[in-house]
Amino acid sequence: MKIRIVDAFTSRPFTGNPAGVVILDSGPFPGADRLQLLASELNLSETAYAHPLPPGGDADWALRWFTPATEVDLCGHATLATAHVLHTTGVTGATVRFASRSGILRTTAHEDGSLTLDFPTAPLTPVAAPAGLAEALGASPLSVHDTGEQVGDLLVELADEAAVRALRPDFRALTDCSRRGVIATAAAEDPASGYDFVSRGFFPAVGIDEDPVTGSAHTALAPFWSARWGRDDLTGLQASARSGLVRTSLRGGRTLLTGSAVTVLDGELLTGL
Repeated sequence: MKIRIVDAFTSRPFTGNPAGVVILDSGPFPGADRLQLLASELNLSETAYAHPLPPGGDADWALRWFTPATEVDLCGHATLATAHVLHTTGVTGATVRFASRSGILRTTAHEDGSLTLDFPTAPLTPVAAPAGLAEALGASPLSVHDTGEQVGDLLVELADEAAVRALRPDFRALTDCSRRGVIATAAAEDPASGYDFVSRGFFPAVGIDEDPVTGSAHTALAPFWSARWGRDDLTGLQASARSGLVRTSLRGGRTLLTGSAVTVLDGELLTGL
């Protein structure tokens, strides 16, 4: 059984967000306990499992995502990584439809090597900052938004890019502030920098203290910043140590996320699932 590690939302190895990708034969998924064991062994922010579906349906492949600690409802970078593997190995054409916990997700590969994900836009609801949020983050929010059930994060606006980059959260305290995690964001300091907004994502409740580049978070960041600036097409920089760029295009109830990916490891799993 082949297993690959793909760096997503980057064109350079050892940057962006690494995901494990396991392409399975047709048929049902192995038990969730087995999928979780391998995801824990890889210890990446997500490991994606995909298997082909019978032709003629609404989707071409079934897709699931696991952190080292739990299965999640939506993951952008591991979807990008899976589509990259299927396309670059010649298994599929340019467009793939995945059946997932978040419905049908469509991915499209482009001639320049980038891929676009078609994801549901996260609904944003202004909320009061939970008790202890500012202390856990180490910064005072300008605004806080709930991102709905599928994403499950708090979107926290900070004063400026420097405040986002300077965050050193108390991860244990942060687990009590939201269902999945906290997305901290601010406008780009320099409009000529090549990105419009900056973010960081913290998800200790699902076993990831800081995620390098979070595609699903950008389904909330896109409508937030598009509403501020009146532009549907933006670019976000996730300012983790590995860093990565996500191009976002707001299309009403759907958000298009575009980025590149590179395979850095192609190996064989020596024990069955």
